[in-house]
Amino acid sequence: MSAVDHIGIAVRSLAERLALYEALGLEVGGEEMVESEKVRVAFLPVSGTRIELLEPTGPDSPIASFIAKRGEGIHHICLRVDDIHAAMADLKAKGLQLLSEEPRLGAHGSQVCFIHPRSAGGVLIELLQPRR
Repeated sequence: MSAVDHIGIAVRSLAERLALYEALGLEVGGEEMVESEKVRVAFLPVSGTRIELLEPTGPDSPIASFIAKRGEGIHHICLRVDDIHAAMADLKAKGLQLLSEEPRLGAHGSQVCFIHPRSAGGVLIELLQPRR
């Protein structure tokens, strides 16, 4: 793991929550749809890392389910890796449960996978390999 890439925060409305973060002096570094995860995201750079706001695009979005169960709030911590396939193989060999067998397409053309919270003390951890 080379760095904390971002902290993901589940929100009902990007527009509402962006107003808060902009009031704190942060600027939006970009927004995009992530079809594979059924979310619209906005990134706010902060001192070498980012806050990622995640808004569900429909009721079948994993973020919509998260908000329905737990309300808005921190959803995951994302760690940057150089080689996602090697990282996944290493974690599986160490007995950690991943939520997928292969990486999926994430924001900015990255490859991502998630470590199941049962294997991570109740925290959803995302691994991200940036697009090369």
